[in-house]
Amino acid sequence: MRKLFGTDGIRGVANLEPMTSETAMQLGRAAAHLFMRRAGRHQIVIGKDTRISGYMLESALTAGICSMGVDVLLVGPMPTPAIAFLTRSLRADAGVVISASHNAYQDNGIKFFSKDGFKLPDEMEARIEELIVSNEISHLRPTADLIGKAFRIDDAEGRYIEFAKRSLPKDLDFQGIKLVVDCANGAAYKLAPKVLRELGAKVEVIGNEPNGMNINAGCGAVHPEQLQEAVRRHQADIGIALDGDADRAIFVCEQGTIIDGDHVMAALGLDLHQNGLLAKQTMVGTVMSNFGLELSMAKAGITLLRTPVGDRYLLERMLADGYNFGGEQSGHFIFLDHNTTGDGLISALQMISLMKRSGKSLSELASAMSAVPQILLNVTVKQKPNLESVPDIDRAIRESERRLNGSGRIVVRYSGTEPLLRIMVEGERAAEIKEVAEDLARLVRRHLC
Repeated sequence: MRKLFGTDGIRGVANLEPMTSETAMQLGRAAAHLFMRRAGRHQIVIGKDTRISGYMLESALTAGICSMGVDVLLVGPMPTPAIAFLTRSLRADAGVVISASHNAYQDNGIKFFSKDGFKLPDEMEARIEELIVSNEISHLRPTADLIGKAFRIDDAEGRYIEFAKRSLPKDLDFQGIKLVVDCANGAAYKLAPKVLRELGAKVEVIGNEPNGMNINAGCGAVHPEQLQEAVRRHQADIGIALDGDADRAIFVCEQGTIIDGDHVMAALGLDLHQNGLLAKQTMVGTVMSNFGLELSMAKAGITLLRTPVGDRYLLERMLADGYNFGGEQSGHFIFLDHNTTGDGLISALQMISLMKRSGKSLSELASAMSAVPQILLNVTVKQKPNLESVPDIDRAIRESERRLNGSGRIVVRYSGTEPLLRIMVEGERAAEIKEVAEDLARLVRRHLC
């Protein structure tokens, strides 16, 4: 059987393997068995986004979990970070999210959280797969009153709203702030506008009419153009675009310009640092964070550490070394003092809080860093050998790094999901980095295409 889990749970076209009801039921059975690690009754929280296929997968997961004697707590459409919180709040044994995040509606996905609200490590995901493939638990069939039950948790939304608001100072409100929020027709379509209004902001809402097939469709974090236009039209102070499961946020300033995630990290990181709240004077980014962020933070006495692309790698590094703030250009920001995973709504609250406390506009705050020129080229490849095993490419990368002489950097990496080699070159001299990137791309085409 092919590997089920990718870098962020299981994902694919709904009703085709592995995103079928049959596989979902097996996943439910395996997860229920894995998480039964204490005495008494057990329970697992299930949330989902607004995709039409969520009903099918939710029912199959519920059936599988209940068949192992574990109860299910159903919360309906709810952001991924809300499930991380609710799993802890409800003292559940685990949490499950049915969502394909920013993907189109025909896709769906399943990811698990431990009882502590963290995504599962690789070894636990591997164990779930092993339980499915081996039929090790096929004989486990509780009967009579030992079969699990399903319960609807009616106050889940309110619990999460209060949790999110507790990430702010108690005496802070958003009176005087006008904003537009784009909910991507996704999981936060009800609660994001509600919490922002409860805090006193004047809120215009788009992307809040899900029909099962319009999640992320021309809206949300992957399509912020509609938000940019709305911010200009309403003369708003800030625009917030969430993705389908609301674990990330893209911001638009008062001028209608998208604010890159690196600039958001700079503004928020500096604020944490100035208030003595940035653990070890360090923030965690990825290899794709602009070199300008590193330079700007160094001037302020902040160290930027880099991980591979993906919020799970950010989190692993943060947990391993005791850091509390990290993020990436795509809008994933992790505040470990507030939640155990990326949280688009909490990220939005932190940014608006900074605007309110500082009296500065978002465009002013974004000027905390200056990006250096960056070139990103994608080369379609027929094979993916270790680049160090191709002497010409390895030598060219090292020679190019020497050519930049500390004024920039080079990242060459394969896509995890597509037949692509990504070449990123950045530095202070735009013409030079363009030439370096194109030279490397030609060499890669010669050897790998």
